[in-house]
Amino acid sequence: MLYELIGIVRPGKITEVKEIVQAAGSLILRQRGVIRGIANWGVFSLPKAISIHQRRHQTGHYFCLRYDASVKTQEEVKQVLAKDPRIIRHTNVKLGDGKLETMSKFGGVDWR
Repeated sequence: MLYELIGIVRPGKITEVKEIVQAAGSLILRQRGVIRGIANWGVFSLPKAISIHQRRHQTGHYFCLRYDASVKTQEEVKQVLAKDPRIIRHTNVKLGDGKLETMSKFGGVDWR
């Protein structure tokens, strides 16, 4: 299945974001998954302030990781990220149903 992981890390050092992406990526690769793309979106204001790990956050460093993996691997990635205190929020989105016919239909977004 193709998944997209969108994560928000506490702002500060870019090395923290790299470490988190590297940890998630190595877990995916160990489980015979495939990394399709990594994007660093940068630091943005959060839609509303979030209190987590005894801190209140107004901004966060966003990243996106697109990967192919099994459902079990995706659940393990979610568990690892949930335990990391540097993560403010994260979510996984399943893109498509894993069939080549529907996967090949991804393309430009029609905004009409």
